[in-house]
Amino acid sequence: MDTHANPQASDARPVLEGPDIARALTRIAHEIVERAKGADDVVLLGIPTRGVFLAQRLAAKLEQITERKIPRGSLDITMYRDDLRMHPPRALARTEIPGDGLDGKLVVLVDDVLFSGRTIRAALDALNDLGRPRAVQLAVLVDRGHRELPIRADYVGKNLPTSLRETVKVQLAEEDGRDTVLLGVKPAAPGEQQP
Repeated sequence: MDTHANPQASDARPVLEGPDIARALTRIAHEIVERAKGADDVVLLGIPTRGVFLAQRLAAKLEQITERKIPRGSLDITMYRDDLRMHPPRALARTEIPGDGLDGKLVVLVDDVLFSGRTIRAALDALNDLGRPRAVQLAVLVDRGHRELPIRADYVGKNLPTSLRETVKVQLAEEDGRDTVLLGVKPAAPGEQQP
């Protein structure tokens, strides 16, 4: 999740639209099936908020390909974040683990934007408290770079090189009424000049 994303609609431009997002998820689903040799033990866990919707869409695509039910759930990482004290309090989201659990499974974490890597580090900590997967992989819709931790995605919808002055905002129909990825510019802080 890109916590630095809040572009105003007027200064943000779309870099992905609905059909692009659908194609990216279809490609990721095929890559998962190929790498997991059929996806028999795959469990998808979405990171709230938009990662949960992406995981649901990805599960539906995997079910079309494999013709079997793909377990899915959500993983709230709020209490595992290392920046809790630096931001206003936020409501906890739900953690939902499929009935068969996670032990021995290939867990694919799903998120909308990969940025610093801190959200994924928190997700790995949360996952550690819930079970012992056989392996953990990461699928993201957008990788914008600027990693602060040695974390990389296994499946990427779009690599989108950005500057730190730019923002990336994913909008999904389930939450925002439309599917798009917007690239904008952070407003300058008071007294700061835009480059």
